[in-house]
Amino acid sequence: MPRDAYVELEQYFEHLSLKSGDILHSPGAEIRDLYFPLNALISITVTMRDGRTAETGVVGCREVVGINAFMGGRETTQTEYIVQAAGQAIRVPARPLLQLFDRHKGVRDLLLMATQAMIAQVTQNAACNGLHDIEHRFARWLLEVHDRVGSDELRTTQEFISEMLGVRRAGITEVAQRYVNRGIIRTTHGRTTIVDRAALEAAACECYSVLIGEFKRLLETGELPP
Repeated sequence: MPRDAYVELEQYFEHLSLKSGDILHSPGAEIRDLYFPLNALISITVTMRDGRTAETGVVGCREVVGINAFMGGRETTQTEYIVQAAGQAIRVPARPLLQLFDRHKGVRDLLLMATQAMIAQVTQNAACNGLHDIEHRFARWLLEVHDRVGSDELRTTQEFISEMLGVRRAGITEVAQRYVNRGIIRTTHGRTTIVDRAALEAAACECYSVLIGEFKRLLETGELPP
């Protein structure tokens, strides 16, 4: 973020400790705050009428939760934001950020690029869920989580992973065991440890590398567009 905008916004920063399972936003509620995870991980989920839930996106240290708050004065969404991995985050009220968005081109450019990156993630995930098998999707999901939490040990259950990927738990258990047998991951109750990152990347579908490339193109250029 441009330095002058950061200094102006800093007075509104609220440092939080997020616990696994915390719900940051419920469907239909007005988005009043944005969350910038430092080492926490948040899942963006959609729940159907029959109770089934699927993940549409994941937010970590390189994204922001509630980015559509600056698209208008009283924005809502049909999704739920739930903390997947506990950690630290910074909460910022939507209104001062919206005011900066309206009058500061650098902030506007940055948030629009972040929005484009999120749209790319949601779009690619939709295609991945429809076209790729569980084994490749499981590897891609682990890599995305690993990138955002900065630890080889991921504290998440296979039941939760199956919910996020929209598949049966038995399928995740079977795939995870194959990866364990190949020495790629190690699993204990409620934890998955990545042992061989390179092998996991080789096992993932193309969607992972596509999203990495898009993120770098949009947000790792080191400069804002003129």
